[in-house]
Amino acid sequence: MPATIEVNKQSVKQLLESGKEHPFVIPEYQRPYAWTEEQIETLFDDLWDFTTSEDGGSDGKSTYFLGSIVAYENENGEQEIIDGQQRITSLFLLLRAIYTMLKKADSQSKEAKNFITQIEPALWRTNKLTGEVDYSNILLYSKVLNNEGNEILKSILMSGIASPNAADNYSKNYIKFQNLLLGVAQNNPLMVYEFIYVILNKAILLPITADTQDTALTIFSTLNDRGLPLSDADIFKAKIYNHLSTADKAIFIERWKTLDEQASHAGESIQQLFYYYMFYLRALEKDINSTVPGVRKYYSAQKFQRLYQPELLDNLFIILNLWKVVNRHEVLDNEPWSESISILQTLDTLTSYPNEFWKYPVITYYLTYRSLPDFSLKFEKFLNKLLKELLTKYILMPTINAVKSDIIRLNVEIISSSIPPFDFKSIDTSQLDNKIKNPHRNAVRMLLKIIAYKSQTSLLPDKWEIEHIFPQKWQTNFFLDVPDDIIKEKIEHIGNKLPFEKQLNITAGNGYFKKKKVEYAKSHIVITHDMSNSDLMDWNLDNIVERDVRVTDDVLKTLNQWENDYSALQSQNRTLDTPSPEQLAIIAQFKEKGWI
Repeated sequence: MPATIEVNKQSVKQLLESGKEHPFVIPEYQRPYAWTEEQIETLFDDLWDFTTSEDGGSDGKSTYFLGSIVAYENENGEQEIIDGQQRITSLFLLLRAIYTMLKKADSQSKEAKNFITQIEPALWRTNKLTGEVDYSNILLYSKVLNNEGNEILKSILMSGIASPNAADNYSKNYIKFQNLLLGVAQNNPLMVYEFIYVILNKAILLPITADTQDTALTIFSTLNDRGLPLSDADIFKAKIYNHLSTADKAIFIERWKTLDEQASHAGESIQQLFYYYMFYLRALEKDINSTVPGVRKYYSAQKFQRLYQPELLDNLFIILNLWKVVNRHEVLDNEPWSESISILQTLDTLTSYPNEFWKYPVITYYLTYRSLPDFSLKFEKFLNKLLKELLTKYILMPTINAVKSDIIRLNVEIISSSIPPFDFKSIDTSQLDNKIKNPHRNAVRMLLKIIAYKSQTSLLPDKWEIEHIFPQKWQTNFFLDVPDDIIKEKIEHIGNKLPFEKQLNITAGNGYFKKKKVEYAKSHIVITHDMSNSDLMDWNLDNIVERDVRVTDDVLKTLNQWENDYSALQSQNRTLDTPSPEQLAIIAQFKEKGWI
């Protein structure tokens, strides 16, 4: 059935009073309340300015638009806030501050009594017959995980009291509202009731109510332009938390926090870790469908059962270890492969592949076989073979999805063998050498790394650029008898390119070879430094053609060596490897659930 969405412009009073039937809840997966005192003051000042403007106030024709609220009615009949929690929470705090001010007045005017009776059903449940207020029954409550502010918000809305020494945003913002109200009440007491009227009746919200959480999240992702959208990982966190026993919840929160911090430090995110893990699980399930499902859709299947596997967090930490090595070159305890310069160089070369398909088999291989005694040897041969296949295919067919289905099939093969067959689609390689000489621009960095790492005993510096030995901008009289289009074409050949530290490259600029040799001599990249030792005093098209041949031969020799090494490894071990006990247990669980 098509998604159902209700959109109905409402005043603050109308919207908040709807909480009597369907209370507002800020769900577990939301981030904590984060509005600052500056944002509170901006909201207050805007509403005050509107009240005192020519078209504002109780008699003005204009309204003040506060924004949208995206929610859906959950299974408990609550309005679960997907977007707008900061705004709606602040409005509750503002109305509570107003209510406290009105109730504290020594002698309540008719206006004060009127607004007290209007605010009460917007904040709390009231007795239908007597009108008596149940201050403990608030129409907004927060369930944000690991957030002591939930109880602070509840206490403020119940009692109207906040600690002046508190550091949380609820307390600071509530006190800020109180001080702002006190200021306008002292300076312009006649306008205060106009101000309250405007907030309740002329400040307009646009509640967007969806029929499902998925629809609400989709709307939010479309509308949100104020920062990071709510991630699937936030949803997963809440699902896992609610599934755990009370004793396990505190441990889970601490581990999740650690995972989040470490992932951020490694340049990844929990969201991305779930995405990577999906490909491993799909490999266990022998899923070779090349259509990649959305992360939330994948994990929500079977009532989120994949999230509830006890090894989930452990495996996310293991995946993160891989990226600590790839992204930050960290050395892992008891994992010698993380110190192998040859493995690190191949992984570094793979990072220059134009999309992230290479990551999925690397993750699956690492998760499956990292405990093998000969893991470093096999991992190195596997990575080289993977790079050889991906680079060859991309040089000949530079399209994003050329190897997508091949990678998915390889993922499944990895589960069965630590020396899996690479059943990639066969292609005509007769033009490979010509394509290497004049490669697609997205393959250049991979090629330069392969060339550089033949003589480099370390990783290339983080900041390096592609250096054109003969400059891209040349004097028109340099080649008198050669058409410009020929020169431009030759300049982009692999024989005219080097990896070069960014700062040195800037200094070298568009100089000619003799001048550049001075900068090449300062380079820590071996093949670039060696260029400074050349006897040549200039660099011309013939030199580019000559180096084209040498470089291409070196690349082809390396690729062939990787292929032969992997074939030799396969010959030594024709029997299929047995997955680890952990993998067998997971496969058994999947079979039991009917997933494979």
